[in-house]
Amino acid sequence: MDWNGREIGAGEAFTGRVFVADDMTEVANKGASFIGCTFRDVRFNASAHGDAEFAGCTFVNCDFFDATFERCRFTGSRFEACRYGLLRAEGGDWSSVDLAKADLSGCSLRGVRLREAELGGARFVDGAVRDCDLSGARMDRAVFDNCDLRGSDLSAMDPRSTRLNGAVIDPRQAMELVGALGLRIRDH
Repeated sequence: MDWNGREIGAGEAFTGRVFVADDMTEVANKGASFIGCTFRDVRFNASAHGDAEFAGCTFVNCDFFDATFERCRFTGSRFEACRYGLLRAEGGDWSSVDLAKADLSGCSLRGVRLREAELGGARFVDGAVRDCDLSGARMDRAVFDNCDLRGSDLSAMDPRSTRLNGAVIDPRQAMELVGALGLRIRDH
């Protein structure tokens, strides 16, 4: 189906639908709801989503180049072999999402709730994960090289199993990471 440039909004709900090779490029989604849907080979390029819901959805081989998600809910959704170049997310609930091995390099996540998310092996190189709730997230083998992590909850991060080369953190996070390494700080 060609959704290219279409506007969808609150009151439009899709449950258990399968979308294959749909073109959602430049869609303006203002509050539509997708529950338990499957998106396979769907293009979300340059689309804008605000207050939309994608709960319990599966995304396989989808393109999210330059897509924007503001205050969206992705709770329990799973992403496989997707491309995310320049994706931006502000606010919203992405708790329990599965982004294992996702390459989110250059993407920006700000104020997103990622509680108990599966981020194992994910790459956030040269991106931003600012003011995000990562409590309980699984981040083994995740790569945050040159990523701005300031303000995010890193309490679940094990710096021994996560790459942080050149990452930017704030003083509170530095203390958390030092503690996670088992180090003690003393004045004299």
